Amino acid sequence: MKKICTTLWLQYFVVIIVAKRIPTTLDGPFKPLTHRFDPLLHKGSDDLPMDHPRLKRNVTSFFPEQIALALSTSSSSMWISWITGEAQIGLNVTPHDPKTVASEVWYGKESGKYTMKQNGVSVVYSQLYPFEGLWNYTSGIIHHVKIDGLEPETKYYYKCGDSSLAAMSDELEFETFPLPAPNKYPRRIAVVGDLGLTSNTTTTIDHLIMNDPSMILMVGDLTYANQYLTTGGKGASCYSCQFPDAPIRETFQPRWDGWGRFMEPLISRVPMMVIEGNHEIEPQAAGLTFQSYSTRFSVPSKESGSNSNLYYSFDAGGIHFIMLGAYVDYNRTSAQYSWLQHDLEKVDRGVTSWLVAAWHSPWYNSYSSHYQEFECMRQEMEEILYTYRVDIVFCGHVHAYERMNRVYNYTLDPCGPVYITVGDGGNIEKVDADHADDPGKCPSPGDNIPEFGGVCHINFSSGPAKGKFCWARQPEWNAYRESSFGHGILEMVNSTHALWTWHRNQDIYRENSHGDQIYIVRQPQSCSVQR
Repeated sequence: MKKICTTLWLQYFVVIIVAKRIPTTLDGPFKPLTHRFDPLLHKGSDDLPMDHPRLKRNVTSFFPEQIALALSTSSSSMWISWITGEAQIGLNVTPHDPKTVASEVWYGKESGKYTMKQNGVSVVYSQLYPFEGLWNYTSGIIHHVKIDGLEPETKYYYKCGDSSLAAMSDELEFETFPLPAPNKYPRRIAVVGDLGLTSNTTTTIDHLIMNDPSMILMVGDLTYANQYLTTGGKGASCYSCQFPDAPIRETFQPRWDGWGRFMEPLISRVPMMVIEGNHEIEPQAAGLTFQSYSTRFSVPSKESGSNSNLYYSFDAGGIHFIMLGAYVDYNRTSAQYSWLQHDLEKVDRGVTSWLVAAWHSPWYNSYSSHYQEFECMRQEMEEILYTYRVDIVFCGHVHAYERMNRVYNYTLDPCGPVYITVGDGGNIEKVDADHADDPGKCPSPGDNIPEFGGVCHINFSSGPAKGKFCWARQPEWNAYRESSFGHGILEMVNSTHALWTWHRNQDIYRENSHGDQIYIVRQPQSCSVQR
């Protein structure tokens, strides 16, 4: 009897082990899988009001708020940014003088003992509209300080502010990353996009915090401040539907300040690396664009040889990240393309084994929303990313989750990148649920016009969809798709294996639950760089 029980127990144990095996990309290409939108869930939620406790201003005078960290090009440096003073909004606004408040960071390796000090720069920006009745905005004083000479894998304690005004922040802390080397990586990288400031956003960020990341990759569309009129009021899930007579795509800039406060408890301790999306364009007087994004965030553009903070690169341990701009010239004669080529040429895969790229608008997308919208960018840039064997690509823009089989030029290819769309952060525009291969859901070639760049919509030239604009079934290059809000976590295991896990918002209180999980496996011997 004991022998029978032991045998049954072992069989049960083996079944459990087999059932919990996590697939790898070597098991692919996978048969396409769709999890459709759960009708028991809401497709979206309203924005949080500006007087919400997580959005309202809770400091006085020139004390720092909206404190944020960002990496420089290596683990020996860190950017620290914050805002002091109150923003102004109305018909007539007067900018602050940024010279009136100093930009200081005091830091050290022991709590309460700040043996080092670094000064930085301070700026303000204005969002101005040359139309009668539209409100203008000018920001508080935005401070950026870069601290150098940091030791790798070390915890630092810091305060920021202006000591001459006795206006310093409370003590905060961060931990530096390992030096670039194979098998030395950030502990856990959160990836999220199209976040906004809704109730769903709150769930996304609370869930993300529970997963304890050491870095955040934000793939565009941050605040959705441009879903409002300049006078505020209620945000729209469809701007053109609700405000068809607006003379320009207006924004309510205080939403940026609310977003900075909402994110501060996380990004004052964990570095966040951002790239712009279409909601950051924010056109204003004199044709200016991207003023909020460009002024508020520190990114290592100059350190990485870029002449624009709309594209840049950086190392995080043994990973080289390339952040590309989908809303700045990307053709093969552009400054961005030239920069990309030089950046890729310098990558040493013996040091930074993993090569990860990110931008906002996906090239591979089976949803009706934004279908083939950035086909021009794909035609210009896909070949060089494939040539240099980019391993993983993260995008947003489509408000759903989607992971591709390894693909190049719409063809299954074991050396192609794994493309992953995580534009499901929870924003006011709601989740995308229609697929281009669903009956009656294929967009027309005149739909999905990009806000930047040309239109290059094509019919497929080979495969089951040959001669057609849309597939009649889920494309073979699409491995998994699901219409839910959530975020992803990337964990590098070693120089060839990385664990990717996508977490649905509805799983926040379910232990060890997730929507999609796979080991992404590099094969450097069979997929060597083709220069």
